[in-house]
Amino acid sequence: MEWLTDSRRNKCSVEYFGSREKAQKALDSLEGCKGCVNCSDCSGCSRLSGCSRCSYCSDCSRCSYCSGCKGCLYCSGCKGCVNCSDCSDCSDCSGCSGCLDCSYCSYCSDCSRCSGCKGCSRCSDCSRFSNNSEKKEAPAQVPRVPDLHRLVYEAAKQPNALEMYSWHTCKNTHCRAGWAVTLAGPEGKALEKQVGTELAAMMIYDASCPGYKINPARFYDSNEDALADMKRLAEASHDTQR
Repeated sequence: MEWLTDSRRNKCSVEYFGSREKAQKALDSLEGCKGCVNCSDCSGCSRLSGCSRCSYCSDCSRCSYCSGCKGCLYCSGCKGCVNCSDCSDCSDCSGCSGCLDCSYCSYCSDCSRCSGCKGCSRCSDCSRFSNNSEKKEAPAQVPRVPDLHRLVYEAAKQPNALEMYSWHTCKNTHCRAGWAVTLAGPEGKALEKQVGTELAAMMIYDASCPGYKINPARFYDSNEDALADMKRLAEASHDTQR
């Protein structure tokens, strides 16, 4: 994979944007961003806050695949949202606050503290709704994997076991996020089915590693960089347990 980088450690993939010209244009559009991956037209974002593959975002944290967002947190696959958190694949929502794990909602406004909603459309002034959905599928539980840092590193360091450019290559080869989901067993797979590999891995890390928040941009590292970071965390976790 060919990467274009700038002095602030932002990087854009030629393959992702389709050409060197488009990748360079996206890279040049970032303002005040640091360490972002495949983002465009973002401002004030940084790898420390974890943006990845976003566009037209500002002051976001741990977002991925988003566009037109502002003040969002832990979002994935969203566009046009304002002040939301932990939502995924929502679009054109505005003025929502404190919502958690909502997905596939659209054109909602001024909702507050809803959780687990799916497929809502044009809702307004909802408050504290839970699992509001025409679909009756229950939200998957987030599994906790004890000693996840060590287990992920031990699995990924085996010969031909790590391939960062595909979530799951085969039964014995995964990327970092793929290994986190796989090590979480059937519960991890169920969560992945509902929210996608990237978000599922983030949620598993959150549940399994108190005090550690994985940057989703880490799921797009090279094999070498990913393995080095996994080794560092595994060793630090081992030292803490002594």
